[in-house]
Amino acid sequence: MAKENLNDLTAFVAVARAKSFTRAAAQLGVSQSALSQTIRELEARLGVQLISRTTRSVAATESGERLLITVAPRLEEIEAELSALRASQDKPAGTIRITTPGHAADSILLPKLARVLPDYPDLKVDITTDYTMVDIVEQRFDAGVRIGDQIAKDMIALRIGPDLPVAVVGSPAYFERHAPPRAPGDLVNHTCINFRMPTYGQLHVWEFSKGKRKLNVRVEGQVSVNSPPQQIEAALKGLGLAYLLKDGVQEHIDQGGLRSVLADWCPTLTGYHLYYPSRRQSPAFALLVDTLRYKK
Repeated sequence: MAKENLNDLTAFVAVARAKSFTRAAAQLGVSQSALSQTIRELEARLGVQLISRTTRSVAATESGERLLITVAPRLEEIEAELSALRASQDKPAGTIRITTPGHAADSILLPKLARVLPDYPDLKVDITTDYTMVDIVEQRFDAGVRIGDQIAKDMIALRIGPDLPVAVVGSPAYFERHAPPRAPGDLVNHTCINFRMPTYGQLHVWEFSKGKRKLNVRVEGQVSVNSPPQQIEAALKGLGLAYLLKDGVQEHIDQGGLRSVLADWCPTLTGYHLYYPSRRQSPAFALLVDTLRYKK
């Protein structure tokens, strides 16, 4: 039976169960004459009479009873599945895949999700920590998180966190061997921990600003790493100065494991943003957006 004839089978089931064209037509919201024509056309296609009609009664024939017993449960199963599908679109469910730097995952995503996910057991969030500039469409991510000025212009971007001050830090052991720098130019005399950009493989240029003055400094050192946690660990071990988000090292500064220098030259970066390619949102994604949205 062709898919387009499912409506005809539904009409037949309604007539056979109601034993009345009048009542079945009312249930289906069609005219009695249109319903009668539908049944006649169905019978013609099948080559068998399904409904016995008299002036006093309407009833399924033997063939009609056989079809009713076979088809009615299957139609009910189809309708139940379609109803469940429609219901799933009205509540947050499914899996959302996000690529994000580890710092954003720890400081923003996980704390905010912890307040919401327990209320939505059918919603899952798959977080991949990555420091490369991922093509979320090609890699089949639903969204990504990056610092605001790193996001492609064709993406929808939503701020999810405050601006991020930068800090240059070193350990007390390092400063026992080296005088603290007083200006960015002094860094040429210091050992620094380079950060190798994961996307392009180039070493990160340290950016500084003070008033209207802006300086970019290419630093030198014995160690290069490709993730901020390694930078922090290297700095704690006295291997050199590191250029990091201050929020990520504040605890070490407070505990005395690291010391901040060049504070008056360190810039503030645009905060983390959630980015995604389309304005069409499922209930699950809409909930995620509302949960992560930055509120001052």
